Amino acid sequence: MDVQRVILISALALITYLIVLQWNNDYNQPPQIQTEQATISAYSGSPQSEIPQIDSTQASGDVPTSVSETAVPTPAAQTEQTQFINIRTDVLDLTVDARGGDIIRAALLKHKAQIDSDSPFVLLEQTTSRVYVAQSGLVGRDGPDANPEGRPLFSSQQSSYEMGDQDRLVVDLTYVDDKGIEFIKRFSFTRGSYNIEMDYLVNNQSDAPFQGILFGQLKRDNTSDPTSSSALAMSSYLGAVFSTADSKYQKVTFKDMDKGAFREVSPDGWVAMLQHYFLSAWIPSPGADYTYLTRKVNNQYIAGFLSPSFEVMPGQSTEVSANLFVGPKDQEQLEATAQHLKLTVDYGWLWWIAYPLYWLLTFIQGIVGNWGLAIIGITVVVKLALFHLNAKAFRSMAKMRKFGPEMMRMKELYGDDRQKMSQEMMKLYQREKINPLGGCLPILAQMPVFIALYWVLMESVELRHAPFFGYIQDLSVMDPYFILPILMGITMFLQQKLNPTPPDPMQAKIMKMLPIIFTFFFLWFPAGLVLYWLVNNVLSIAQQYVITKQIEKEDTKPAKA
Repeated sequence: MDVQRVILISALALITYLIVLQWNNDYNQPPQIQTEQATISAYSGSPQSEIPQIDSTQASGDVPTSVSETAVPTPAAQTEQTQFINIRTDVLDLTVDARGGDIIRAALLKHKAQIDSDSPFVLLEQTTSRVYVAQSGLVGRDGPDANPEGRPLFSSQQSSYEMGDQDRLVVDLTYVDDKGIEFIKRFSFTRGSYNIEMDYLVNNQSDAPFQGILFGQLKRDNTSDPTSSSALAMSSYLGAVFSTADSKYQKVTFKDMDKGAFREVSPDGWVAMLQHYFLSAWIPSPGADYTYLTRKVNNQYIAGFLSPSFEVMPGQSTEVSANLFVGPKDQEQLEATAQHLKLTVDYGWLWWIAYPLYWLLTFIQGIVGNWGLAIIGITVVVKLALFHLNAKAFRSMAKMRKFGPEMMRMKELYGDDRQKMSQEMMKLYQREKINPLGGCLPILAQMPVFIALYWVLMESVELRHAPFFGYIQDLSVMDPYFILPILMGITMFLQQKLNPTPPDPMQAKIMKMLPIIFTFFFLWFPAGLVLYWLVNNVLSIAQQYVITKQIEKEDTKPAKA
């Protein structure tokens, strides 16, 4: 009978496992990042056929004309086909629209679109299926981007630029208006950096003063995050963030923009558009009061800044600047780019635990060279840090297990007299120095660490596509075969066997169900997080087993005369 029961349970477990696996294949696949060939509308017949043909009207009607006005009408003159300029560094592959000088495509060459793909991840793009671009220019009284006939059409010496072996690459876009004022939009790139320096040079050779306002903005539609997490896991923030004097990190969601525009004047600061692992951010030059604002135009969300109005007298020239960061949430580069920009790696309210964990995780990875081994290493360190707390709890639980028969005897003796039973139980706890809540302390102490580590693993772009061993090639996503969650559930079951059985039958049934419940929830958690919990369980079992044996050995020692 026992053999038949084991066979039936094993067969049921196998069938359940196969059903869950098939369900995951059918309904829980991560969103596929479309390739450019699938999303662009057409290609030009020019030698630059790799550059997508994009409808220029998508970029119009959303440019601010002043601090008080929100947008200009879409001019018919801007519907004509424009030119594109390709810029390639060692980490970025950009497409700039000569009409306005906006960056309408940014591919991150060091990050793959998919783990099994050779195509780079595209952060910014303007296609028929998705719009996410970085715009900038000059508006105000004389700004060329405020011209009702359309945005300026820049010229460039080359249609394609490549950094090659250089450490710096400078690309100039030039436009001269009908008054003789020369505008140079200069993009400067540094090897290995995702920070783009944008300088706007105004050379006023007219006979009247020039007045203008620099703007920088990020425009995005409401399409989903292509790098979003799987079901049943907490999703990363998607939306705008501002850093101002009043708030160094303030989220403005798309729903907030639907309700009304955000507007704040602040010295310095920055504006960013966040998604999982990656971001774009405009950082204006320090030393002035900027207007930070959001708008919604044609169902597209815009977050940006406006500089104070500046003037250039006839025969004079001036320069206004801002930085554009387009890349991964690399904490080192973010910290070097702007103050508080590192906060875009959002660890939530447990940041004070998460930052040390991230530092420790990267330190261990630098030694072992594998992020999975680094997670195991950080688990061991956390376990050592909580060793004495766990030891006290396990000792208390071992004693409760030892006196389990005595507790059952009390329950039978006193029956329904709960008050008398509670009194006798308290006497037993005091006499034997048992803490009935001691088993909860390790869990309570570990939960903040667990949640903080969850956000570290979720927000750290270093773990994206980071392999462990064997079939686990990406620690930032779920285990495709659920091996780690099942092993975690087994270790949780074994750990329960070392714990005392609760005297209450209902509580005992709930405790027996916990390994199954936890296993189910952990099926879709990132493999790196499940690895942490699995290793933590194994270490807890070992520690608890040793302590239980020590107590049993103490009981077998003969009493001293």
